[in-house]
Amino acid sequence: MFKRVIIGTGFLTTGLLCYQYGRTRPHSSFIPPDMFPSGSTTSLPKISPPVYANDSQFHQAINKLKDILKEDQIKDSKVEIEYHTRNEFTPHEPGANDKPRVVVYPHSTEEVSQIMKILNDYKVPVVPFSGGTSLEGHFFSTRQGVVLDTSKMNKILAVNYDDLDVVVQAGVNWVKLNESLKPDNLMIGSDCGPDGLISGMINTNASGINASKYGAMISNVINLTVVLPDGTIIKTKQRPRKTSSGYSLTHLFIGSEGTLGIVTEATLKLHPIPKFETVIVGQFPSLLDSTNTVSQIYRNGIHPNAIELLDADMMHCINYSGYFSKEWDEVPTLYFKIGGLTPTMVEEQVKVLKDISLKNNCTNFIKAKDKEEAEELFSARKNAFYAILNYGKNEINEDVRLWVTDIAVPLSKLSPVLNEINTMIRKSGLQSIILAHAGDANFHCDVFYRESEKEKCEALINEMMDLGLANEGTSSGEHGIGNGKRNFLVKELGQDTVDFMRRIKLAVDPNRIMNPDKIFKIDPEDDGPY
Repeated sequence: MFKRVIIGTGFLTTGLLCYQYGRTRPHSSFIPPDMFPSGSTTSLPKISPPVYANDSQFHQAINKLKDILKEDQIKDSKVEIEYHTRNEFTPHEPGANDKPRVVVYPHSTEEVSQIMKILNDYKVPVVPFSGGTSLEGHFFSTRQGVVLDTSKMNKILAVNYDDLDVVVQAGVNWVKLNESLKPDNLMIGSDCGPDGLISGMINTNASGINASKYGAMISNVINLTVVLPDGTIIKTKQRPRKTSSGYSLTHLFIGSEGTLGIVTEATLKLHPIPKFETVIVGQFPSLLDSTNTVSQIYRNGIHPNAIELLDADMMHCINYSGYFSKEWDEVPTLYFKIGGLTPTMVEEQVKVLKDISLKNNCTNFIKAKDKEEAEELFSARKNAFYAILNYGKNEINEDVRLWVTDIAVPLSKLSPVLNEINTMIRKSGLQSIILAHAGDANFHCDVFYRESEKEKCEALINEMMDLGLANEGTSSGEHGIGNGKRNFLVKELGQDTVDFMRRIKLAVDPNRIMNPDKIFKIDPEDDGPY
């Protein structure tokens, strides 16, 4: 009898607690027990579908946002929605019923926190947005909800010159940041597309041309301020370059694509701009000769500031564009940036580079005579994308599209993989070009296609991705997974690893409101094509 009274009292107490919780947080619910099984991973078939705000709850949430934000911080015009729905570079466009309903523009970390508390209480899906230039559908809405655009948070908060770091808000553009740092002979290491904003670069672990020297964003971020899905604000670490204090939370959020929280501030490493730098161009009869050159340069202790590989098709596009005064041989071509403290140090590296290049059958070795020629030579690489579009729209079709891949493999496998990909392309009947950040063996095979050829193009892309994975590679060297490469993430890492990622996601975001359906599936009823 006594035990029964205790048990009954326990149920009564629990019931009162449930009532109080439901009264104070009317739009939240208890986390389904299937979400956290006794094991260390969470497999998709074992969880329930997420439940999001209905129409009435959504409008209640937006009305609460209007109480804390100014009128110009909440927008729902057709122009705003379309701008935050797609870009011209991503083939995995959202469905007609997947567009966001409202766009909000916070100005501070505190405002982001207030916004997230409301949206989490009402279970409104949230898609973080920065520059909108990503290529894998990261900012596409898959559930009708809110886009949280951090582009108005664009202040440089502090530059610590002696420590070589800078503190910025999420919406700072990296090009403008470098312009402000240039008078002090400083820069950040990563250099992705020119419209990229810091938070997007962090969330996709972006890199770019300078990555061979300075690394991707994961090597250039010291700490982050992040707003978690329930509005909690955390800072991942202090400002020292090194720490052994607890989990490496900074690295957890880098590359998380907005699925775990919203990056609002970041401390980034700064690097001195090379005092002396020159540009070298080497042209080779084969891809193997060019990749052998890169490998041997590293093995001889030379570490160029940039090493970029353009294949013969890319060089044809450059010649076709007419942007440049020089007519190039249409063969595999390496572009190098060599830097140092003195002209002598630069020349010593150039001598070693030339010797290695000539031993690998280099047919055309060009060293810039001065700074102006260096800028012109390297502009062929920097403006390659415009040359590609110029060729495609004039020679293939004015409405031609470009499907951009982003595969990375070990350097020793780069040449055979690229040769096999060229064979695949020739068989397909489609046209393409290849650009590679050869220093880290990350390449972009950009395939031209008309809308009527989309299925054929996608089959070719999938074949390339499988080839990269079969050669110990990755399906994404620098662009991320988004919604377009979820299947390849499982192929690359295995189901258990992805299930572990899902477990982390659900622990941080049990309502599954943060950028739903990106990187991996969070809904057992998700039957999307990717």
